[in-house]
Order: sequence, then C-alpha cells, then structure tokens
Amino acid sequence: MRIYLGLTADELVALQSGSSVTPAESFVAASVDEEDELAALEEAAEHGDVAAAAELDDPDGPVTLTDIASLHVDVDGSGDLAWYATQEIAAVIELVRS
Repeated sequence: MRIYLGLTADELVALQSGSSVTPAESFVAASVDEEDELAALEEAAEHGDVAAAAELDDPDGPVTLTDIASLHVDVDGSGDLAWYATQEIAAVIELVRS
C-alpha cells in the first residue's frame, strides 16, 4: 500500500542510520488518481520537515529506509515539493537542517 508520511529531520537521521521510525501520522490517497496522491503527499508535507512516499502493508507500522520510495521537500517555501531519491537522504537532511 502506498502511504505518505511527514518526517522530521531527526526521523530522517534515524532512517539513514538503519533504524526504523513510526511517524505520528500517515496519509493514504483517496484513490490511485494522481490528484488524490498529490493531495495526500501535500498533507504529509504539512506534518513534517519532509514528505515521504512509502510502500507498507501496515500504514501505522514502523518504516525503514528500504520502505521509502521517494522524499519530497518544499525547498523554497512555494509549496511545490522537490523530489529526492532515498540515496540523497544525506543531502535532504542537510537541506532541512539549514
């Protein structure tokens, strides 16, 4: 199941180190329609420093970096979310901490 999570910088650091995290909230799109998925991603972005798209069986369960498909950050305050691969997690952490 594709879910969207709002993650803090500290949760990103934990994921980078190989730990799992259990975010406070997860968001599921109302359908597989792109607009519904974007709405869920934007909602997740409002609940963390970074929004993440993840594939999980249990939307309330723990998440590891291998569960995450992509990271999304509002880098300029415009509300537009920039896409980052999970391999770029160090750059994302640096970005949200600056």
